[in-house]
Amino acid sequence: MIRQITLGGRGHRFPDVAALLAAATPERSGDVLAGVAASSEQERVAAQTLLADLPLSTFLDEQVVPYEDDEVTRLILDTHDAAAFAPVASLTVGGFRDHLLAPATDTCALAPGLTPEMVAAVSKLMRVQDLVAVARRTPVVTAFRSTLGLPGTMATRLQPNHPTDDPTGVTASIVDGLLMGCGDAVIGINPATDSPNRTVDLLHLIDDVRQRYAIPTQSCVLAHVTTSIEIMGRGAPVDLVFQSVAGTEAANTGFGVTLGLLREAHDAALALGRGTVGTNCMYFETGQGSALSADAHHGVDQQTLEARAYAVARAFDPLLVNTVVGFIGPEYLYDGKQIARAGLEDHFCGKLLGVPMGVDVCYTNHAEADADDTDTLLTLLGVAGCSFVICVPGGDDVMLHYQSLSFHDALYARQVLGLSPAPEFAAWLERMELVDGSGRVRELGTESAVRALTAGLA
Repeated sequence: MIRQITLGGRGHRFPDVAALLAAATPERSGDVLAGVAASSEQERVAAQTLLADLPLSTFLDEQVVPYEDDEVTRLILDTHDAAAFAPVASLTVGGFRDHLLAPATDTCALAPGLTPEMVAAVSKLMRVQDLVAVARRTPVVTAFRSTLGLPGTMATRLQPNHPTDDPTGVTASIVDGLLMGCGDAVIGINPATDSPNRTVDLLHLIDDVRQRYAIPTQSCVLAHVTTSIEIMGRGAPVDLVFQSVAGTEAANTGFGVTLGLLREAHDAALALGRGTVGTNCMYFETGQGSALSADAHHGVDQQTLEARAYAVARAFDPLLVNTVVGFIGPEYLYDGKQIARAGLEDHFCGKLLGVPMGVDVCYTNHAEADADDTDTLLTLLGVAGCSFVICVPGGDDVMLHYQSLSFHDALYARQVLGLSPAPEFAAWLERMELVDGSGRVRELGTESAVRALTAGLA
């Protein structure tokens, strides 16, 4: 449906809801690359003005990607909960923003009734403080061996990547992270290859460390879902099944996955019964620009498609979901400001949809960003109640060649914001004497704890 407005003596016309959403999006390089961005700030304001008056129910009637062409659209509409939507069904997008900002609103209860397009739309009308305030009041709690997402906590993925998957190098990184209090969300390795045998070897390495010291966390080697299915059939110690997902069927096809394949993997992992305090056993990664990079964006802006990826994730009750916010490069998020805005949008949209959102606060070396930008985004996410962040030794991923957070960065965020690790992991840190009486991680752990963690590990 065509929508138009005259603003400042100039007419603005948007041929469909996808064009309106794209033009209303705060500026980012990916939308410019795709040719869907607003042509001027005036056009962006015009689109946001129209969007604010758009009935929220419009997104149930008008799809950004056709129902008959896309299984993600079908998933979104076929699983929509009308009863959960009822409290906001009469609102416009602008009215929905006001409703979310009201302190008495139960944002968590709305999740089954919201579509990705609804939450993407309202995010485009929000300032940074709005994104932070609403996300902070919307905890999403999941559990496997540790309980994640509780208010007042921020977990970490310990990412011990190595360019050759060398066991000694991987183990050294694991020990380094544990001594800094990291690893309660997952000890998760990006393997240098997708070899099933290498994946099994790495899983055994993590699982041996976990069992030796009774660490209440979960392991994951981020192999393709088909590799995980294969090795589960061989008896490998798979805790979490990982997969990158996107917001369109075509983009997921580019990743080599379908919803049916994800269901098969989820059922297989669930049947293993390896969790102790919960059964959430899937881990998904996403990132703004993934559909565009696969030429599978259907003319839709990258932030709306990112929100659609969270609908894919929530269908499988994941333990973890994170946006790798600056990893694809400046062609999609140009600088630190765009990366920060995107990270907060992703976190906000995921939480509103009931997804346990974490963020890989990162940037590539050719982006207009630096460590000050990651410090800023990390701090904002900590205030916003982010479920977990990803940490690597020294903040430099030596295998994937991009800049992320360090173990020390996680220490900083927890200390200055008064945040704790997952409760089971916090208790383990105390037992291992890695924290002092106030819960602060000791500078290098006690001598006895260091000896205990390093003895026999190679």
